[in-house]
Amino acid sequence: MSPAHASSPGYLSPFVMLDLRRRVVGYRMTWRVGGGPGADRAAGLRAMAECLAEHLSPGGRGWKLGRTPLFLDVTADPSLLACLESLPQENVVLCVGPQDSVHDALPALQFMRDHGYGLMLRGAAEPPPPGSLREVFNYFDVGAGQDAQLLERLAQEQEEGGSPLRLILTEPGEPAPRQQADEGNLQPESTLIMRIMQMLQRNEDVRQIETALKHDAVLTYRILRHINSPAIGPGVEIQSLRHAVTMLGYAHLFRWLSLLLATSNSAANAPFLTRKAIMRGRAVELLGKSMLAPSDADNLFVVGMFSLIDQLLGIPMQEVLARVQLAESVQQAILHRGGVYGPFLALAESCERESGDTARLAEDLFMSPGQVNAAVLAALAWSQEVGAAEAPY
Repeated sequence: MSPAHASSPGYLSPFVMLDLRRRVVGYRMTWRVGGGPGADRAAGLRAMAECLAEHLSPGGRGWKLGRTPLFLDVTADPSLLACLESLPQENVVLCVGPQDSVHDALPALQFMRDHGYGLMLRGAAEPPPPGSLREVFNYFDVGAGQDAQLLERLAQEQEEGGSPLRLILTEPGEPAPRQQADEGNLQPESTLIMRIMQMLQRNEDVRQIETALKHDAVLTYRILRHINSPAIGPGVEIQSLRHAVTMLGYAHLFRWLSLLLATSNSAANAPFLTRKAIMRGRAVELLGKSMLAPSDADNLFVVGMFSLIDQLLGIPMQEVLARVQLAESVQQAILHRGGVYGPFLALAESCERESGDTARLAEDLFMSPGQVNAAVLAALAWSQEVGAAEAPY
């Protein structure tokens, strides 16, 4: 990491951007200085762009998010493009608005579009009417609380090819976990994964675990496929559960089962929430990596993943923890943000929202903004790879 980034006072916060089917289409990035918005927009935009380029497009060689773009808030000011020179234009969408401020800015917006950037209109009640202003935008952020009839009309226009605009939803609020457990909400695969995790926790013989897995050949396939994916694999093809235990050990296998558990209950969770859990798990692991022993890495990852597991499975956290009895230090972090792992989870969560807590939480752990941003962006890139490994087969 360069000295400039090591002393950078800004903190990144990524927000998931979704299409109307709640599929992840990109990430909106915000930049906060000292826990709050920066006074100098140009300086903040330049610092954020340089940080993003360093970690997502190192040396200008490729884009670690594949074809997934980043959405950056700007004003309709072409001079700001000079602040973004370090980023590949084809992977950046500039967000401007509200609508009443962009009618007079059509030449500036067209200039931005001509330079290869995508454009999204934010903060408007509805898209501009058909014409040159609508055509300059690639995306329209429908925001929160939009009229259902308007959304239906816009979606129909898009499906019929009448509108080139892609409709985007900002990351929705997380669903509240159910107050009472309902076993009918859990997929059989979720129940089996929990059972195997319990067997690992009790250090049961691998032959007994293999016997349990024989009841679900698809899950066995998913475990082996997942462990052998480029994002995760140990570099040697693993062909059986026994081989996986030999290569990885119970603790590491438990880690990947927690990830599979997060993706197992498709009836209860949304894809964006699964992606968020994967990203949070990796961020917690990376934030704690430099301060704790290597043996803590798997626990850190499980803490991040399990902090959202109640919402992913649709059952209360206490019910999950009754089924999968985690180590006391892990439970302390998940339930109370306490113990040795809790501060890293709290820091990762603060990076997911526009709050003023990030700087204080990072300082409490003696971590610089550069270290925090590096972990957040590495987790973001890694979640993309894991998401590809978890794509439907």
